[in-house]
Amino acid sequence: MVKRVLFVALVSLLVINMAAPAFCDTPTTKLGRGLANMITFPLEVPEQISRTNNSDGPFAAGTVGVLRGLGWAIGRACVGAYEAVTFMLPLPKDYKAILRDPEYFLESSNF
Repeated sequence: MVKRVLFVALVSLLVINMAAPAFCDTPTTKLGRGLANMITFPLEVPEQISRTNNSDGPFAAGTVGVLRGLGWAIGRACVGAYEAVTFMLPLPKDYKAILRDPEYFLESSNF
């Protein structure tokens, strides 16, 4: 019984992925984006501290930068969890990213 349920779930996932139009994101992309955001959310704190230090100085970095980092980290973690849990649903429309600038944490870093 368990093997049958797993088989049906796997086939359903493959069919849904193949049925997605080429110009849209896919459930797999949405799942990967969600997992990436759930893994990298803690890195927002030092990133925002660094950005604030560069633009406004060390005192602002220690206060405003920390708060911005915590806000971005919480937001990225929540959006990542939402996208990972709902990856099979085409919400928002066509599996588009909720966080768009940047969609992934590493897109914003100056590595």
